[in-house]
Amino acid sequence: MTLNDIRALIIDDIKQMDDLILNRLASDVVLINQIGHYIINSGGKRLRPLLVLLSARTCGYQGSQHHNMAAVIEFIHTSTLLHDDVVDESSTRRGNKTANEVWGNAASVLVGDFLYSRSFEMMVEPGSMRIMEILSETTNVIAEGEVLQLLNCHDADTTAERYLEVIHRKTAKLFEAAALLGPVLANTPEYETAFTLYGKHLGAAFQLIDDALDYMADEEELGKNIGDDLAEGKPTLPLIYVLENGSEDQKQIIRRAIETEGLKLLKEVTEIIQNSGAIDYTVRFAKEEAEKAKQAIGSLPESAFKTALTSLADLAVNRNH
Repeated sequence: MTLNDIRALIIDDIKQMDDLILNRLASDVVLINQIGHYIINSGGKRLRPLLVLLSARTCGYQGSQHHNMAAVIEFIHTSTLLHDDVVDESSTRRGNKTANEVWGNAASVLVGDFLYSRSFEMMVEPGSMRIMEILSETTNVIAEGEVLQLLNCHDADTTAERYLEVIHRKTAKLFEAAALLGPVLANTPEYETAFTLYGKHLGAAFQLIDDALDYMADEEELGKNIGDDLAEGKPTLPLIYVLENGSEDQKQIIRRAIETEGLKLLKEVTEIIQNSGAIDYTVRFAKEEAEKAKQAIGSLPESAFKTALTSLADLAVNRNH
């Protein structure tokens, strides 16, 4: 199934979610509306809210709170993007100028705060303490992941284990929560472990491919500046692979790039990454994570929704942006 096929399967749910996002984004503060609409409508894949809708349908959920929870997940994700772009001093995302580039850092941070607080207003509505526990813990773990990533920046001694811990907290945790909300809403506790593991591994696979694309994709396709991770001194898995397996000369160039010289060495670093096996290693790792995601839901009852979830895992790793 393509992403369009998956969307077509739950098109009514998506429409309901989109209407809810626009409705709950509304504020009588004009700047909030401007920035909120700008980033929400900037062409994201919306994989995380899709997970809520698909997991709920896979578990046989017949209510409407999955629309609300999908919107909550999208608001949490959007608020992290607004904050991330300020921290990373990013100027482009998804081929557009970032909100902080257009409106400045202060406005981006504050609108990110608004989206966080609006998401907490909305997550109260199902009246489920379990949902509150899942989402409040998730936002806390994401914040810890952001700080961990900051600590790793410009540190060429960052291990693969430390890098993977950041991925789990910063990216995979929200995928995990999105997938788990389905069986929680549907009151099918027997499926909770399967969906937790599915979301965790899917999120890891997605981020690993993102980190590989930073050194191999076409800038126009990628929708952000090539080498953004390097400019920020982020020791992602392709760089860590070379530091552990490259020649002494290669290791020295990568170390200098991470610690101080960043984009000055982008051409050399990209050549090293592309010729050292680092891309193949990272993509292979991502595909292993995607396989684990598919295995996690392997014993669930067969349905078109389960097939869509399996396809989503394949799509997460077979993409160029």
